[in-house]
Amino acid sequence: MADQQETSVTLPSVPASVAAARRYVTGVLLDWGMPDGADAVDTVRLIISELATNAVQHTRGQSPTFTIDVRLERGEELCLGVTDSHPRMPRRLPAAVQQDNGRGLVIIRTLTAESGGSLTVTPTDSGGKTIWVALPWSPVLAP
Repeated sequence: MADQQETSVTLPSVPASVAAARRYVTGVLLDWGMPDGADAVDTVRLIISELATNAVQHTRGQSPTFTIDVRLERGEELCLGVTDSHPRMPRRLPAAVQQDNGRGLVIIRTLTAESGGSLTVTPTDSGGKTIWVALPWSPVLAP
């Protein structure tokens, strides 16, 4: 396996792109050897779904597209990045607000932590941000 495999796709910031993002990332995982039906596929699919939903819902028309980057580094770490051009960084919402909205990042953080991964948010040179989730690849493949 190469030291790093990577791919990306840019999608319009519309609700239909959330399903397209899930399909795209699932296809990449299967192409890279993740077994179909592995629990990790569902975990990654949910993480990407929440990240893409956030990119569509919370950019308020200020990011016409968002980009999904998928990297497999040294066959050990799966990195998922979702970049939009909205300048506002994600923030924690009060629990009362989370009843109806704002649970996406909580779900992402929980799934990432349960998988032994990490989450970071980095500003982009163009004024937007990328939310990165890094997950260990080997445990992801365990049956």
